[in-house]
Amino acid sequence: MAVIGLERKVKVAEVALRCLVCGLGALAAALVATGSQTRTFFSLERKARYTDMKALVLLVAAQGAAAGYSLLQAARCVATMARRRGGGSGSGVMGSRSRAAAWCVFSFDQAVAYVLMAATAAALQSSLLGKRGQLELQWMGICDLYGAFCRRVGEGLACAVASGLAAVLLAALSAFNLFRLYDGGKSSSSSYSTGNGNGATW
Repeated sequence: MAVIGLERKVKVAEVALRCLVCGLGALAAALVATGSQTRTFFSLERKARYTDMKALVLLVAAQGAAAGYSLLQAARCVATMARRRGGGSGSGVMGSRSRAAAWCVFSFDQAVAYVLMAATAAALQSSLLGKRGQLELQWMGICDLYGAFCRRVGEGLACAVASGLAAVLLAALSAFNLFRLYDGGKSSSSSYSTGNGNGATW
């Protein structure tokens, strides 16, 4: 029973983290993508938008893709939990198929974590350059001119950082879910056989 309780807590934590990545990723992408500001210089209008900085374009794409992936995985987890709680039919065997599925989830979660952290780091570096400029190259900062746009992007970057950290925690949890299947095999098979009798995989 203790093993079953632990598995349920791990699954709830996984669903919560996936929902967190989904929500924060979607919010980060929306904040950055919708941020814009128009200024007039000598009768010429100049509009600042996220597409002017390629790192922000990458950030929006990465966060949006991660949000969609996390939503699908969260739905899969909820469906698995509901099937196990309802005593639905399953294979009842923890074999190569469950391990292959765990490897797929682990690999995708690792890739999402790496992509989110890389995209966020690139966006932070580019945004810092845009804010402070580069005196050695005579590049001036733009946030004094486009303050509202920079604040909007800053809010999106804060959400992106939180989303990336949640993705890292999720990747660690996926590693735990995967490698415990190789813990002698007996503990894994016994825990699933003492469940609702369906042996549903993660």
